[in-house]
Amino acid sequence: MPVQCEACQTNRAAVIRPKNNQKICKGCFISIFEEEVHETIVSSKLFHPGERVAIGASGGKDSTVLASVLKTLNERHHYGLQLVLLSIDEGIKGYRDDSLETVKRNSIQYDMPLEIVGYDSLYGWTMDQVVAQVGKKGNCTYCGVFRRQALDRGAAKLGINHVVTGHNADDVAETVMMNLLRGDLPRLARSTSIVTDSAASEIKRSKPLKYAYEKEIVLYAHHKKLDYFTTECIYSPEAFRGSARTLIKDLEKIRPSSILDIVKSGEDMARLVPAEVRGSVGCGSEGVEQNGGCGSANGRSSGGEMAEMERRLAENATAAARETEIQLPTGEQPKLQPKANNVSTQDKRRRPRKKVVTQTMGQCNKCGYLSSQKICKACVLLEGLNKSRPQQTVEVGVEDEDSSTTLMRQVGQLELSAG
Repeated sequence: MPVQCEACQTNRAAVIRPKNNQKICKGCFISIFEEEVHETIVSSKLFHPGERVAIGASGGKDSTVLASVLKTLNERHHYGLQLVLLSIDEGIKGYRDDSLETVKRNSIQYDMPLEIVGYDSLYGWTMDQVVAQVGKKGNCTYCGVFRRQALDRGAAKLGINHVVTGHNADDVAETVMMNLLRGDLPRLARSTSIVTDSAASEIKRSKPLKYAYEKEIVLYAHHKKLDYFTTECIYSPEAFRGSARTLIKDLEKIRPSSILDIVKSGEDMARLVPAEVRGSVGCGSEGVEQNGGCGSANGRSSGGEMAEMERRLAENATAAARETEIQLPTGEQPKLQPKANNVSTQDKRRRPRKKVVTQTMGQCNKCGYLSSQKICKACVLLEGLNKSRPQQTVEVGVEDEDSSTTLMRQVGQLELSAG
């Protein structure tokens, strides 16, 4: 016997929402999913009428659902957007060439122009060649760094300054967890932002599916009968992100809201990071429109409160700098009782506070691409490839695939073998 839908009260419930275990029918689920994405777009002020927007399309479920939802909402709510599909060909035979066929079908199905940009034309390397050079461990670092830059270069080629990606709530929660475990607060602040941009670049990025669960995206694609590619990348290694994903999935089994709880916690912690430390980012939360779009989902933290937090952090840092250590006059030494191993519990020196590294976004001296260093990560990796081995470890960005640990291990092995 059908269960009553908790939304429309009809006896046809067939879907249990992973986000809150609500029992609803297929039609209500599709409608609620689309309305939540619309609310995120409006409250965060992601678009403006007449804007040209490039959808980062890989052929997978996330980007396919994003393209479908944006087309639907654009027509329903009259956003006035010009949507274009932008795909990156990493050069992986048996994987990317097949997924690009899906994107080509999507281009026809959604009546959207398609632009494909390849690693070979941009960097002179395909991922097949990179893996042949460095092996399967650490290759996701290369692919993630190259893909991020390739999206921006593809958008610039099209004359578009706004790229939307299919990152969902699970992806953001994983990134928050990884940056917490690393103690990387500046990167945490950027990873929680729904819009990322910089004065050094004309291209901005946004994540309209930031608050959508991965399971709900799969359900939406299933009930809408969308055409998408499901095969995993053949070069995907065991990366740190996989460990964070497993942890979050275990938490979700106990508490379904844990994914959004982690995202919201990351947003709250990001507000404690001064702007000069976290770099230039856009609105990082789901603020209500009348509050300017930059507060929390319930308007808990306004711009004034954020400014007050930053002022207090600055005052604390200034007070710490003014602290002085009292020293005895020359020649006088404190009389201490001998302890085991000649170590005294009173003999402690005040350690200086750990300096938080500020990140200023600029342009790469080699390629001119957006970078927080003199030489961007893509150029560093390319230099290593062209010299037959990586020259230094590279920190992976917010939206890059994470395998920095395996890359560092590989570099160490190469250095030992070279010695």
